[in-house]
Amino acid sequence: MKIRQTVRSPAVWLAVATILRLIVAAFLPVTPDEAYYWVWSRGLQGGYLDHPPMVALWIRAGTDLFGDNAFGIRVLAPLATAAGTVMIVAAARDLFRLAQPDGRENARAIMAGVLLNATLALGVGSVTMTPDTPLLFFVALFLLALARVSSGGSSMWWLAVCAAVGLGFDSKYTMALPAAGLAVWLVLTKEGRRRLARPWPWLAAVTGAVLTAPVFWWNATHGWASFVRQGGRAADWRPARAAQFLGELLGGQVGLATPAIFALFVVGVWNASRRRDAADRLLLCLVGVPLAVFAQHALGDRVQANWPVIIYPVFAVLAARVDVRWRFVAAFTGVALSVLVILQALTSVFPLGRHLDVALRQGGGWPAFVQDVDARTAGAAFVAADDYGLASELALRLPGRVVAGADDRWTYFGLHPVACAGDGYLLHNARRDPPGNAGWMRGAETVVTVIRARRGVEAERYVLYRLSCSQAGFYRLPPAR
Repeated sequence: MKIRQTVRSPAVWLAVATILRLIVAAFLPVTPDEAYYWVWSRGLQGGYLDHPPMVALWIRAGTDLFGDNAFGIRVLAPLATAAGTVMIVAAARDLFRLAQPDGRENARAIMAGVLLNATLALGVGSVTMTPDTPLLFFVALFLLALARVSSGGSSMWWLAVCAAVGLGFDSKYTMALPAAGLAVWLVLTKEGRRRLARPWPWLAAVTGAVLTAPVFWWNATHGWASFVRQGGRAADWRPARAAQFLGELLGGQVGLATPAIFALFVVGVWNASRRRDAADRLLLCLVGVPLAVFAQHALGDRVQANWPVIIYPVFAVLAARVDVRWRFVAAFTGVALSVLVILQALTSVFPLGRHLDVALRQGGGWPAFVQDVDARTAGAAFVAADDYGLASELALRLPGRVVAGADDRWTYFGLHPVACAGDGYLLHNARRDPPGNAGWMRGAETVVTVIRARRGVEAERYVLYRLSCSQAGFYRLPPAR
């Protein structure tokens, strides 16, 4: 009997899933974006051109313990997913008891954690390291703290609410969207206004502001570059293509949530809009504001498929109250799809070409490719790339070489220009036209086309140029330790 109870324990299943994810994280090829964030971790700052610094801090913590490798870069991802799942389940339990207690709160709360983990976004995201990784962890903390506040817990939980907002903002700027949803709830609902009449929300807001100070300081000392880069997209306006962008937004969510779980998300929101009990009003505000912003953005430009993932934890809680038998099938299907995607990334079990296989394009063939580049450029003063992801992969995988970047973004890193007396080499993606205004193009000599492939299937091809160090103007990337 004890063995049967142990096997059925959700905690045991979560522990097993976490161990498997740690193993996969160690063997899955490091993608160019992950290598780029690893470069960030080698030069910690209050911010970067693309995102705030939290992902760099997490990678630095992992690589300090386990080295500059795939496991070190990603080790915190499966652990954070496990901890976040526990927080989501606890938050769902509190909110369900606040809504309509019927004795099934525990089972429904566990289902919220299951559905969230069964999405393709979290199934694959739990074994990779991107800004969404710490972001989702702090969203889970945010939701748990709000649930405790809403269900009559200590007012001290307000400090956790705003700490989660601040640290989430330090992970990715989109944390401002559920925070804005909370502000709407506080102002427009009777429950919220009652909270605002007390000092704790205001004191907690100061905590959140202090935690975001490094990001604002970095932007203030770098011409507000990151805020301008991310916030400038809001001004786009192309209504003639709105139908296309909205369709892509919808299709992206169907894919990342998986179709059946996406249907549960939709039904969960619909049911909540009809019930509108105390828990529903809060959750609808948390998803309503982000959805409105993403829809508005789609009127002028594409919404990246991963942006709405920030509200998947709230969707999972709402979907867990949908009492249909096929939700177990939905969860199983989602897990199966995640396993297939990871299996493809590890083994190329399906004979897909580069156009259909994202894992091939992102992670296929890096070790052999870098070894080939190392051999072809032996003795050169440096090897460089004009793509930030490619340059980052070279820096990670060629610790004994001088690796340089030829992208303007490196000027925001405080890196030193390459100082050398000999010639070097540069790799450029062969599918893109060479930049005619790039200084390195003057006098550059084409050497050879180098192909990155996995098991004979081409992932990408690059042109290798020989050029003079004196005309390069490149920035030296930090080497792996």
